Amino acid sequence: MDAMESHSPSLAMAAMSAELSEIIARYAPIDGDHPTALPLLTLYRHSQIGDLPCGMSRPALIIAAQGAKRIIAAGEGYDYDARHCLITSIDLPVMSRITQASTAQPYLCMAVSLDLRQIAALMVDMGRPRSESLPIGRPIAVGSLSARLLDSALRLARLLDHPNEIPVLAPLIEREMLFLLLSGEHGRRLGQLAAGDSGSSKIARAIDWLKNHYDKPLSIDELSQRLNMSVSSLHHHFKDVTSMSPLQYQKQLRLHEARRILLGRDTDVGTVALRVGYDSPSQFSREYSRLFGEPPLRDISRIRAAGSVS
Repeated sequence: MDAMESHSPSLAMAAMSAELSEIIARYAPIDGDHPTALPLLTLYRHSQIGDLPCGMSRPALIIAAQGAKRIIAAGEGYDYDARHCLITSIDLPVMSRITQASTAQPYLCMAVSLDLRQIAALMVDMGRPRSESLPIGRPIAVGSLSARLLDSALRLARLLDHPNEIPVLAPLIEREMLFLLLSGEHGRRLGQLAAGDSGSSKIARAIDWLKNHYDKPLSIDELSQRLNMSVSSLHHHFKDVTSMSPLQYQKQLRLHEARRILLGRDTDVGTVALRVGYDSPSQFSREYSRLFGEPPLRDISRIRAAGSVS
């Protein structure tokens, strides 16, 4: 009896993951990204192991009901599966690879967008103090998936079968999930980013600006003035939040966008280099090779040959 009781939490979580897999499989019947009737919820399905096109992480809670995936951001790798969730707290250029999937058992995943404004409001209700001077650590983190968080994620996914209940119940479940995240190991990271006047939230604003101006020359002095920060403070906080300098972040944005363009159409490397902000195609090719491991055309040919791009 004691042995059965000790195994019951894992059995319960396995049952919840199985039900969540069934829901995702129904609403994501083919490989790819699948928006849902819930604006905060996106479903993903992939049936084979392999690299995926470059993307941009958003603040989100990501739960894999089945299969496994590896995310690479700022030179660091993050692996997660049905027992671990992924928390992304800022927008970052990322590379990813499905590491466990098959036609019979595809990678099935749900991503719940995290609204920093709602997090800030919930922190007030929770009476949470701000700890703005503390470093928040890496911008992406993997944590153990708790039974309570999986249960709330499953209840959110169940609403897809009951669309008339979404307007009333979805906000309640979303608030519950944010509460669990703020109460857990990643709460300080999310709390600092949500604090409107914190250094971390200013970096979130810097990231938004860089995303919209990645192809323009970057002046650190102008960016620091825009944020009402000193240059040294900007560098310190930006590195703390993103694990990169502003210039490194801009470079990653440029190279990821260039790869996306090259994968999507037949165009010459020089034209793409100029489009994303490089004055020198040769410098572009060197930095592209350094990030992706191969020169642009060879890299794109390899990805297309592997069938990673639909």
